[in-house]
Amino acid sequence: MRLIIVPFFLLLSLSIFAQKNAALPEGKNEPFPAGITATITKNTVVVSGGKKIEYTAYSGFLSLQNDTGKLIAKVFFTYYKKDAEDVAKRPICFTFNGGPGSSSVWLHMGGLGPKRVLLQDDGTAPPPPYQVVNNEYTWLDKTDLVFIDPVSTGFSYAASGEKAEQFHGFVEDVQSIAAFIRSFLSKYERWASPKYLAGESYGTTRAAGLSKYLTDNYRIYINGILLISPVLNFGTNNIAIGNDLPFVLYVPSYTAAAWYHKKLAAPLQADLQKTLKESEAFAMNEYAPALLKGELLGDAEKDKIAEKLSYYTGLSKAYILQANLRVSDGRFYKELRRKDGLSIGRLDSRFTGHNFDDAGEGPDFDPSFSNIDGPFTSTMNDYFERELNFKEDRAYNIFGNVYPWNYNNVQNQYLNVAESLRDAMTKNTHLKVYIGSGYYDFATPYFTANFDVAHMFLQPELRKNLRHYYYEAGHMYYINKPSLIQFKKDVDSFFEWSNNVK
Repeated sequence: MRLIIVPFFLLLSLSIFAQKNAALPEGKNEPFPAGITATITKNTVVVSGGKKIEYTAYSGFLSLQNDTGKLIAKVFFTYYKKDAEDVAKRPICFTFNGGPGSSSVWLHMGGLGPKRVLLQDDGTAPPPPYQVVNNEYTWLDKTDLVFIDPVSTGFSYAASGEKAEQFHGFVEDVQSIAAFIRSFLSKYERWASPKYLAGESYGTTRAAGLSKYLTDNYRIYINGILLISPVLNFGTNNIAIGNDLPFVLYVPSYTAAAWYHKKLAAPLQADLQKTLKESEAFAMNEYAPALLKGELLGDAEKDKIAEKLSYYTGLSKAYILQANLRVSDGRFYKELRRKDGLSIGRLDSRFTGHNFDDAGEGPDFDPSFSNIDGPFTSTMNDYFERELNFKEDRAYNIFGNVYPWNYNNVQNQYLNVAESLRDAMTKNTHLKVYIGSGYYDFATPYFTANFDVAHMFLQPELRKNLRHYYYEAGHMYYINKPSLIQFKKDVDSFFEWSNNVK
């Protein structure tokens, strides 16, 4: 059945809930439309090189109305604007995380915003209580930032009498975030600004969808899109019986994890980059054709593939044969270090955890998520209340209940937004795309992103508008300080390239 898209978001108004910062001069007129108030704070951040940036932070709600003018939702956002800049020339970047169902806490407090959660240099959380520190790697020296929490995440919520489900789906989500962006540009007079989108994980799915929707429906042409740990084609990412492609594309990530935990043969442990190239070649040129044959694969060839797969993954040949040459990611997390009594992380395979016992099919939990969950949750709440002076009785939902997520637009097929991105890049030939991937990420493996981009079939001149960067960390690669430093350098280069920003 064809999906009918109801134009809920044709009319919007900006409604900021909170109070003025008491530190501002009494009676001062704020840069908002008449009758609008906000929580406003002023602060400074010192970026790399010692340069001090003064900025203003706005925290509040943007109200979504349907085409009859009825309030249907309030979307919470945090807007950082560098002071004393011409907004007509100053870039603005709309940012969000994924899930679906995640708030923007990870990008906000992990790498992009003016403050960040203090972690150890390798990303390991220190003992509680946790601290917020100056983020010298913030993007504020290059662009203003708007962190968006989709409906049912963060402080955002559906209005009284409205069903939150109307926002919980690929099409519905893209519509509502696009409406937010269009209204924000008008209310804050940012139409003339260079415009960017930055998403992480499912946020990259959203960003790719937005690239086409904003172009086609609002004629908003984007200067650049930053895809952080992307998932563009769910068919390459979803390991399932009958879908052999992800088994192939996950192999280099298995190799990277095994390399990190020193489970590979000595020749492979010498050089990660060289080893990954070997693993990629094996996956595409030998492993993929073998899986394609199914039960037609001969015993001798099956034995040979199992031996090589063992060589590149650190798993035993016997285990691989028991799995019919198809080791799922969940099994891999448990099996790689089973003899050590440990399982490895999904978001970041560098991290390990202990389970109830060592005989399980898969891990009891993701130790890489547990590592960041507490620090980011507590510091985000403290930051809103003490530094941004934003008070709200509702709990800040790090993850909101948005399931079941609606994929009715792609019934009986996998969602593929790489085509949406190709469409937007073809119509807007100036659109530049950053892709960032962590080698130790199993949520969105780097080789799946490679595959998805290679199957966009961009024209050669458009292919030059895309750059792919890699980091020796996981899904949130910015929690690893060496990767955060490299991330900042890469993003600076991207902004300069895409908008000639100096």
